[in-house]
Amino acid sequence: MTPTRRVASSNGVATPNGVTSPSVLRRMNATEVLRHAWSADALTASDLIALTGLTRSTVIGVCDELIDRGWLRVLADARSTGDYRTGRPARRYALDVRAGHVVGVDAGQHHMTAVVADLRGHVVGRVARRIDPAGSSGDRRLAVSRLVDDVLLESGVDPVDVLAIALGVPAPANAEGRSPNEVGADFWTHMNPDFVGLFAARGWMVVVENDANLAAVAEAAASAPAASAGDARALSFVTLLAGERFGAGFVLDGSLVRGSRGAAGEMRLLDLVQGVESADGIGAVLRESVRLARSLRTIPAGSPLNGLPDDELEAPAVLAAADAGDATALRLVERAAERLGRVCAVLSGMLDVDRIVVAGALAPSIGLLLERTTPWLSHFTHRDAPEVVASTLGDQVVTLGAVERAVAHVREHAFDVTVGG
Repeated sequence: MTPTRRVASSNGVATPNGVTSPSVLRRMNATEVLRHAWSADALTASDLIALTGLTRSTVIGVCDELIDRGWLRVLADARSTGDYRTGRPARRYALDVRAGHVVGVDAGQHHMTAVVADLRGHVVGRVARRIDPAGSSGDRRLAVSRLVDDVLLESGVDPVDVLAIALGVPAPANAEGRSPNEVGADFWTHMNPDFVGLFAARGWMVVVENDANLAAVAEAAASAPAASAGDARALSFVTLLAGERFGAGFVLDGSLVRGSRGAAGEMRLLDLVQGVESADGIGAVLRESVRLARSLRTIPAGSPLNGLPDDELEAPAVLAAADAGDATALRLVERAAERLGRVCAVLSGMLDVDRIVVAGALAPSIGLLLERTTPWLSHFTHRDAPEVVASTLGDQVVTLGAVERAVAHVREHAFDVTVGG
């Protein structure tokens, strides 16, 4: 049966003498049990006692409540699976991944992608399409709404089964998911035309976040094993989206840095940096540079860039031609590398990180550009230059971060929601 959701009442508070009320204590215990169940295939009461330090009666009571709320299910006992040895088989619990789904959206300026994932973050459907960046805010809201409807249909997921949606936008977003509405911020509000209100009306939990921040969330998840092994570079790094516009996500000492208005990674400061002068990304700079070269007739007749239609004269074509040794493309890539070196020097100087991850759709094809960037970066920095690497997550980096964020939001608020038929 399709799960339905209802908000559970929770009015537990700490008493004036500082003693935690029973309802708050029960919520804390349930949250702790569910945290462990979220990352394990199966757990017994004994496992949970060892992991949480709670008593057996408390663990069993919490598990029963989480089963009633639809979050846990009881697995077949060890005897039925052939793992039973002797004595009474222990009751085994697991997260019920059928309890709901989440939606992650990369609401970019020129391209949009939406994915549906289960509660373990496994993607079950994906839809992507282009969008007219010159369209109105209303057009943008409608395009995202239709995109989400289409990915749910493609995934075979009923909208009532969605618990949360997280959207990445090329704009700052505060804790409430709103972008600054101030003089000169028209672009920001256009990129984020009240997506919170749009999807809250569907009864879903909604998270709206800067797209570079979500990319950083995805990179942090991908580098979690290295962080656990003590690699400091996995705990403090910058994720740099570098397509149409530069945007940065900062992870310092293992925590995402957002700022009071969610604008910590806003790159308008590049307007002030000599040799950069704008937040235009690698994709935009290479496209405009090669089109200008064609209009000025400075591309030699034998260059593969000369034979391309105008609408294919984009950054990927320049990068591919440079990889093939084309002189014009190599010259454009060298200029872009110097510019990127300046950008990375600014980020490294401000944040003292040892790793900068260049992410987005262009990441798989920028190996040569990054090779050319490293000498420039060493020239611009006054200490050991940070490592600059290409993300391995490609054009999925923002949607993967959105799924991570949506699942985390559901986990944080699970006790407020009851699922199940």
